[in-house]
This record gives sequence, C-alpha cells and structure tokens, in this order.
Amino acid sequence: MYEGRLSAAPATAVAAGGPALLLIAHGSRDPRHAATVAALVAGVRALRPGLEVATAYLDHCAPRIPQVVSRLAGAGADAVAVPLLLNRAFHAKHDIPAALRAAGAGLPVADVLGPSPLLLDALDRRLAEAGLDLASPAVRARTGVVLAAAGSSDPAADAATRAVAAEWRRTRGWAAVEVAYASAAGPRVPDAVAALRRAGAAEVAVSPYLLAPGRLPDRIAEAAAGSAALLADVLGAAPELARLLLARYDRARAVAAAAPALTA
Repeated sequence: MYEGRLSAAPATAVAAGGPALLLIAHGSRDPRHAATVAALVAGVRALRPGLEVATAYLDHCAPRIPQVVSRLAGAGADAVAVPLLLNRAFHAKHDIPAALRAAGAGLPVADVLGPSPLLLDALDRRLAEAGLDLASPAVRARTGVVLAAAGSSDPAADAATRAVAAEWRRTRGWAAVEVAYASAAGPRVPDAVAALRRAGAAEVAVSPYLLAPGRLPDRIAEAAAGSAALLADVLGAAPELARLLLARYDRARAVAAAAPALTA
C-alpha cells in the first residue's frame, strides 16, 4: 500500500546525533555498485549533518555486517539498520536478519525502500535526464514505459513491482507501464517494448528499477538499445533516495522508541 507523499523534511524527522544509520547494501563485484552507494551516503550526510552513517554489505564488498556492527558496538553507538533494497524479497526477509543475528546485533531494522512516491519521483527524474519532456502531459500520454526490474523468485516481490508500475501509470499520466525482468521469469525488455508498441504507444522508454550499475542494468541497457527505446539511468544516488533512506530511518527509530512504552 502506498504511503502519503513524503516532504523534504519528513514529519518524523529527528535531530541529528541520534543512533547511527547503518545502511545495508547487497554488494557487487562491479566497482560501480560501491561507488553508487558511497555517493548515496554522501547525499544522506548532506541532508542530515551530524548523523553517523555507516555502510555494510551482504556480499562481494567490504566491510561486512559483523565488522561494522562490532565497530559501532565498540564505540558504544546505537544504530538503526536500513536496507538498501527496493522490495521485501529474500535478502530483506532472510539474509539481513540472519546476518544481524549472527553478529549479535538486536538492532531496529527499517522497511525496504519500496513502495514510495519518492521512488516514482526518482524514476521520473531519470527519464527527464534521458531527454523525455516530463513537463508535457501530452508527452506522457503518448509514452509507454518499461519498468525494468531485476526479477525475483519471490512472487510477493514481483507483485510489489507490478504494483509500482500500476501506481506510476495511475499517478503520472503515462500511456502505459509494462514490467520486464532482467533475470528470473519473463517478460524481458524486448517483450515489454513490443507490447507497448502493439498497444499504440508513440514513444517507448525503458526505466531501470535498479539501484546501481552492474550486470543486470547492463543487460537491460543492451536490450533497450536493441529495441530502439529511450533508456533512463538506474536510480543511483538520486536525491529522492537519500530522502527516502532518512524517512525509513526516522520511522524505524520512532517505532523502536515507542515499543518499550507499549510493553511497559
């Protein structure tokens, strides 16, 4: 279910200097992934000066969760874990909780990033940067968009991506939005592009619903080029994502603070 639109300063925002924000990213062998995470962390710090932001990775990159948790504990710092994930799939449901348990960390864990109107804003931003005139309702009305996600073996995660596509079309005036997947089951990007053209879309754009460059975004880019469709960039370090990470942090911190009072 979609939350209300979040302002630049969320209503639940708290003063800097509270628990650290422990950003947990997936990790990748592609160095562009870690560079994107670092840029996103810089955006978060710029929005919330004084807030300690630490990064840990599930795989491929360092530092890993036990290292960062140990450092924070050694410094006597509390923390709120914020997953850098779009959907609540296997990594959010199993890998992150298991890694935190193995590290002996009973930290509050924030929700994943999706769904949120801020993600739709970031998707719009990337399409505008690719050259689409989003200020024109007429352009939106004749443009079909492929929301190109990684894909998941978790049916609930794929259903959540389809819900994002439906909400994006409903609230932003696109002619149509089709979902495609770079892995797992189809449809693939060329299938979705063809479906949009059969449905009468005068223009077709491909918008990666992915956080950082890597193998799957490269696969999506190749498919978009082969289909002669406009290609947007990955979400990356969009300012909307920095705001969303802080909103998730604030909400998880508020819930954790309220929990002792509810159980007292």
